[in-house]
Amino acid sequence: MKIKRKIIHIDEELCNGCGQCVPACEEGAIEIVDGKARLVAEKYCDGLGACLGECPTGALQIVEREAEDFDEEAVHEYLSKKKAGASCPSAQLKNLSQSSCQEVNRPTVLKEKQSLLGHWPIQIRLVPPAAPFLQGSNLLVVADCTAVACPDFHDRFVAGKVIMMGCPKFDDQDAYVERFKEIFMKNNIATLHTVIMEVPCCSAMLGILKKAIKEAGKSMDIGYTVIGLKGAVLSEGKETP
Repeated sequence: MKIKRKIIHIDEELCNGCGQCVPACEEGAIEIVDGKARLVAEKYCDGLGACLGECPTGALQIVEREAEDFDEEAVHEYLSKKKAGASCPSAQLKNLSQSSCQEVNRPTVLKEKQSLLGHWPIQIRLVPPAAPFLQGSNLLVVADCTAVACPDFHDRFVAGKVIMMGCPKFDDQDAYVERFKEIFMKNNIATLHTVIMEVPCCSAMLGILKKAIKEAGKSMDIGYTVIGLKGAVLSEGKETP
């Protein structure tokens, strides 16, 4: 039933698709579609505006108009479906170095060119928060495209790191926040670094990690590296949530 109420409005011209509003919406009412933030369904938006402060361009605002009434039960059902995942053989934990978890997290110098990856899986959605290789690790969270764009990705980033890889634009950002929140709560992460592309939507990975750290009640710096479309390192730095 449509009623006159407060609801989110997204200005597509101002929206740059960064995705920072997505994890800020607890109801999952916003998703990035075709490079822009979109309202999934009117009934999922509570109109409270928790996402407003996360938008760097001011594309979000709360307006009062005719809209479908907020349905909390529908939100719970929707979020449950989003978080439900099927089991997959690729999720089986593997220590590729055939050594202890401590050795997996230790930098390795190799004489011949070969993979420096020391564990499996690497997809964010498949790495369980209790994976033994996470404890005391130097955690590297990378956007998928960086490994292809950066020609010396392995040499520059992989040695001595536990890798988690995903796409902050097309994957479920709320699920990412929950996954990293659990990881930070259950493991003593030594260092945290993220590698992202220069495109705006990739910056959402930083927002995801910041939110997860806050929700986990932890305090840690996030190092970051921004890769250009032609593979060059454009910038590096550190942020504290």
